[in-house]
Amino acid sequence: MGDIGVRFVEKRDVAELSQVLARAFFDDPVMVWMIPDETRRVRALERMFGAMTRHHFVGGGGAEVAADAGGAGRIGAASLWDPPGRWKQTPREELRMMPSLIRALGRHARRGMTMGEVMKKHHPEEPHWYLGVIGSDPDVRGKGFGNALMRSRLDRCDAEGAPAYLESSKESNVPYYMRFGFEVTAELTVPDGGPTMWQMWRNPG
Repeated sequence: MGDIGVRFVEKRDVAELSQVLARAFFDDPVMVWMIPDETRRVRALERMFGAMTRHHFVGGGGAEVAADAGGAGRIGAASLWDPPGRWKQTPREELRMMPSLIRALGRHARRGMTMGEVMKKHHPEEPHWYLGVIGSDPDVRGKGFGNALMRSRLDRCDAEGAPAYLESSKESNVPYYMRFGFEVTAELTVPDGGPTMWQMWRNPG
């Protein structure tokens, strides 16, 4: 494997990026709750991440991939960030994403809506960079792809003097984010038997 490089996502990356994130989030508690059928979860996640990236994140300038061969090779991880003031999807973006999200979630679409409502209700109001999604392909996990993505964006946060925010859907990932300077500010429990998420905030260094 060559050197890891970080670059901005282009439209041609969306299919591969979606496959990487689908594998990364296959056993994620939030995704398991929203898409309990294992036999269709990977395809559903590919469709969901594809719609989110194509219709919202690419245009915001905060989506990045980490790839080997200095950024020109296979994508190992992806991160989807929203710049300050842009974490809310516009009505047009929601409309364009809706068909894919409904197909992805199927009869559990209501769970996806509930999840979104909880996250929006408790989202911080102070301007910040928002890490909506980050994930590494299980085949390369632990090899520095996620670290490269985190450092890339957080270095920019520090240069801008901007805080950062995320929700961790796995308690086991909380210490990982803490190594980058994030601190837990609250826990969110999704109603109707939903999972718990950990809200985490990072002040610029």
